[in-house]
Amino acid sequence: MQVEVCVQDGSEESTEAGSSGDEFAVSVAIDPVITTETWERWFQDWLEALQPTFSPIDAYELSLRLTDDREIQQLNQQYRQQDKPTDVLAFAALESLYPEPDELQATLPLYLGDIVISIDTAQRQAEGQQHPLNVELAWLASHGLLHLLGWDHPDEDSLTRMLKQQQDLLEIVGLHSKTR
Repeated sequence: MQVEVCVQDGSEESTEAGSSGDEFAVSVAIDPVITTETWERWFQDWLEALQPTFSPIDAYELSLRLTDDREIQQLNQQYRQQDKPTDVLAFAALESLYPEPDELQATLPLYLGDIVISIDTAQRQAEGQQHPLNVELAWLASHGLLHLLGWDHPDEDSLTRMLKQQQDLLEIVGLHSKTR
């Protein structure tokens, strides 16, 4: 399986290399640093475990944006009509009404969509859960990935199944969080 992840850090507007949205190591108050390579490995491991069958060539692509409460609040307002920050948003490309032509599906990775995580909210939640920020970020990224693959939690039973799956995904990459 092939997985491509584009990691963007929009939480700090600075003149540092990478602030234009290019791929680079994510180091905003994260200890240890979560590099682009780590994110790619985690998503690779998670997709191998989940075994989606959407791509005929078993190749996937997604975007991960790490941002702040201000930007995620704007997105939450624009797309969900909720004028408040949230921890993670997922924009699934598979919900599109325009399927790709067969010849493209046979040669290019299938674009799953975008995951946006607020580092500000993740930090507060990590402190509340008493685990490191990298565990919270992985928790939120796995939640976003499940949404990109069509998972949802409109009721308690589906939420319980989704949270269990997230716990399993974290364990696959050697991380542990307290059960929520």
